[in-house]
Amino acid sequence: MSAEIVQLVEQAGPYLTTAASAYGVAVFTRAESAAVDATANLGRRILQAVWRRRDERGRTELEASVQEAAEAPDDADAAAALRQQIKRALREDAELLAELARMLPAAGETVHVTASGERSIAAKTIGTAVTGDNTTIRP
Repeated sequence: MSAEIVQLVEQAGPYLTTAASAYGVAVFTRAESAAVDATANLGRRILQAVWRRRDERGRTELEASVQEAAEAPDDADAAAALRQQIKRALREDAELLAELARMLPAAGETVHVTASGERSIAAKTIGTAVTGDNTTIRP
């Protein structure tokens, strides 16, 4: 079961960090928003599912990990700490593991991304996107 947990958490990782960046610790109480992309919404649902099934100590630890990931979205260590919290929860709760596995797209499954409207963009992953005229990006 350990390999299954590792694979699931690796698959969930981008969703988790995107949700933490988009919502911070409000991820546990925030409702789904049509304005937030599918990645952040799925990450929010995953984090809420884990949070609901943790005891008080587990919730506090998970909240701290989400806060750190939200404050430093490019920090690989913060993202790893968040993934560790999820792994711990999954090792302790087989039902949670099954629930999260149902939430995530199957490995190799096609992800459909749709965009509409003037200057809209869509992609599975976007690093930087600019849709305005005469825009200059500086490091």
